[in-house]
Amino acid sequence: MRIALYQPEIPQNVGTILRLCACLQVPAHIIHPCNFPFDSSKIKRSLMDYWSFVQLTHHDNWGAFQEKTQTLRSILLDVHAATPYHRFTFHPNDILIVGRESDGFSPEVKKGIAHHVSIPMHAHTRSLNVATALSMILGEALRQTLWSQP
Repeated sequence: MRIALYQPEIPQNVGTILRLCACLQVPAHIIHPCNFPFDSSKIKRSLMDYWSFVQLTHHDNWGAFQEKTQTLRSILLDVHAATPYHRFTFHPNDILIVGRESDGFSPEVKKGIAHHVSIPMHAHTRSLNVATALSMILGEALRQTLWSQP
């Protein structure tokens, strides 16, 4: 299991997600451009002293990411997806991809990925924080693929 952040905009979310990855030993990918300098003190504040535990790969753009991860199955976390994450069957070679905090994914990215999952939410709400949403879905994916193993 792996995660990817598509053009992240909020450094505190990046730090929180990288800390989650460090604690759960899940490799992370950053798909640039970011909306902030990647060495931001705000990332470091959320990540704390976990940098040495993070398995992190940077990609210059979406095309470079796709080229390097073509053997993995990509799963978009999309508030508009019809498939609830808890009804989806995850595989160990999946990469969970969260979009930009402001507007998710470009239409081209959405079209190019076959698997999209969402979190069922109250009808009058728009979205969860990306770190919160990723934590929920990553937990289910690990439960299905890693934690349920004898």
